[in-house]
Amino acid sequence: MVLYFFPKAFTSGCTAEAHAFSESIGDFKKAGAQVIGMSADDLKTLHDFSAKECRSAFPVATATPQIQKEYDVAWAAHPGITTRTSYVIGRNGKVAMVHDDLDFSQHVAKTLAAVKALK
Repeated sequence: MVLYFFPKAFTSGCTAEAHAFSESIGDFKKAGAQVIGMSADDLKTLHDFSAKECRSAFPVATATPQIQKEYDVAWAAHPGITTRTSYVIGRNGKVAMVHDDLDFSQHVAKTLAAVKALK
């Protein structure tokens, strides 16, 4: 599974990242992985973002304060916004890879490579 946290729906970087994940969703599925996007945005905003920017290719969910704490993605400098962090979680439930970088450009490539390496 790929669980990726993004700072804010409908911002330029998050929209570009959502497009990149949606364009690669076939590759993730072929490799046996589901992609889930999460941010601290409200459910209505995320529903709209999922349909418009994620192209309904994968689910998105609200990262509650508890989830932000558990995945260490609460952005201290910007309360209520998550960091841009991608996790690859193996079938055994263990985290196989973490990529934490505000630059969205390598999240898809790095997570896909990590998923493929799990096989």
